[in-house]
Formats: sequence, C-alpha cells, structure tokens
Amino acid sequence: MADTTTGPAGPEYRAGFAVLVGRPNAGKSTLTNALVGQKVAITSAKPQTTRHTIRGIVHRSDGQLILVDTPGLHRPRTLLGQRLNDLVAETLSEVDAIGFCLPANERIGPGDRFIANQLAGVPRKPIVAIVTKADLVDRAQLTEQLVAVDALGREALGGDGFADVVPVSAQDGFQVSTVADILINRMPASPPLYPDGELTDEPEAVMVAELIREAALEGVRDELPHSLAVVVEEIVPREGRSEDNPLLDVRVNLFVERPSQKAIIIGKGGSRLREVGSTARRGIEALLGTRIYLDLHVKVAKDWQRDPKQLGRLGF
Repeated sequence: MADTTTGPAGPEYRAGFAVLVGRPNAGKSTLTNALVGQKVAITSAKPQTTRHTIRGIVHRSDGQLILVDTPGLHRPRTLLGQRLNDLVAETLSEVDAIGFCLPANERIGPGDRFIANQLAGVPRKPIVAIVTKADLVDRAQLTEQLVAVDALGREALGGDGFADVVPVSAQDGFQVSTVADILINRMPASPPLYPDGELTDEPEAVMVAELIREAALEGVRDELPHSLAVVVEEIVPREGRSEDNPLLDVRVNLFVERPSQKAIIIGKGGSRLREVGSTARRGIEALLGTRIYLDLHVKVAKDWQRDPKQLGRLGF
C-alpha cells in the first residue's frame, strides 16, 4: 500500500528519533550542533562532558529528525558512570535509528568494539556508522578507516554489518547534509513531531547549566569534567524593571568533589570564575533572548559521583 502520510512537503514526509552513540569525545555533540545548525549540545575537548539527553531537532521539507545526544558509552568505574550507561541503554530501546560515531583520526580500539558489541544486542534497529572528524585526515587515511569500520560492523553485527558507513566533518560541513539524508530515510512515515522552528525540547534551565558547564571545562585539568556538576537554582525576572529593559537573575551552583578542584574553578583572586561567567553569560543571553545577571557559586560535595543520595540531589 502506498505511503500517504502527509507533511509540510507532501506525501513522503518522515519524522522520528535517532541517537548518536560513540565512545567519549567521538564528536557526537559537535555533529548534533552541525546537523541542527545551532548550538544545542555542549562540546569540549575533554571526554564525558555530556550528562543529559539533549534532543536537537533537524527541520527539513522532507522530514524531521530528532537527535538524541547521550553520554559516551564506556566501561563504568563509578555509580555515575553506570547511571550514564543505563541512560544510553534506555535511549537505544526507544529510537528509530542509531548513529555510531567513530573518529577518522583514531584507530578502532577496545572502546569502539565494546560499543559495537553492545549495539549487537539492540534488536531490529538500523545502525549507521558515522566516521567523524574527516577533516583531520587525508583521503588515504579516511579510506583506510572506512574499510576498518565496515569490517567492525560485519564482525560485531554479523551479516552485512552497518546499514550505512558515511564519513563526515562537522567542522567544515563535509557530508553533514548526507548524514541527515541517511538518518531521515530511516525514520518512519509520520507528520512532524515538533513545531517548526523548535530546535530542542530541553528545559531552559538544563541548557543554561550545560552552557555554564562547557565554559567551566575550558582549559582545565583532565580530572575535572568527571567531578563537575552544575545546578541552576532559579531563573527569575529582576523586580522593578520596565518591559523594554528586562533583566533575568540566574543563580547557579557549581559542585566539585574536592577543595583543590574548587580552587581550580575559582582561579587566583576569582579570575577564572569571572572568565567562566562572562563566557557563559554571552551564550545564555543568546539562548534566552534577554540580558541576564549571572550569579555563580562553587561548592564542594565530597565524592558526589559515588554517593546515591548526592547523585539524586544533583539530578542524576
């Protein structure tokens, strides 16, 4: 029977959910932002910066793709790590297609094989291998990686392996639209699931926390990403302001596990925290469309990653 689902462009409209998975720092958040065309997921050169399931919504005339950007799948070493893996597993069971991100500039390793084997246990989902960071290698290296990724798919998944293998560079736009084509073609026939122009369904407070977290992670030591949690206490209009000159008060707590980490975040004489505040404020004002006063406080929550009660209080 012919597909008669209608949408903004006519009878062949498709809409659904795709998840991007990969080991930490495989380029998932950067690709999400490139596909959506605006920053909705935080990016960082440090692994494991994504803590929340951020949905980026790609609007096209032929379909709508809702991208779910998850934490990197990895062998967990803490309770937080296990909860992040559980979040990924839950997400995999609910989407229409899976994009498995593998960087072009790094050989396939145990982490990639671990994820490929996890994906083999997900029933009846098309799995597209996306070879990210193609701009960082030459043509010969890219070809070699594409062959290696194809072999990994056949080995881990059996049969023909991955549904597609596609190289992409989120930095220079190479094949970004091709990735969108491939994923949208794997979506079910459906009318749009979100209003036109909506880019994410994340609450504003979550987006604000992610922007602050990203700013705080810039240029700091390797151990800090795993130890930093950001909680937005309130976003409230400043009383007594006229309608044509509004101001939002944004009050935020940054939690670390040790006093030494608190010192890193604050910096000498508070210099680093001021830098974090000014960087984050620009992003938050663009997101909220109004001027803000950003009030940041750094607190120590000892070993919060291993404490179930503290994990709950911090939103994990």
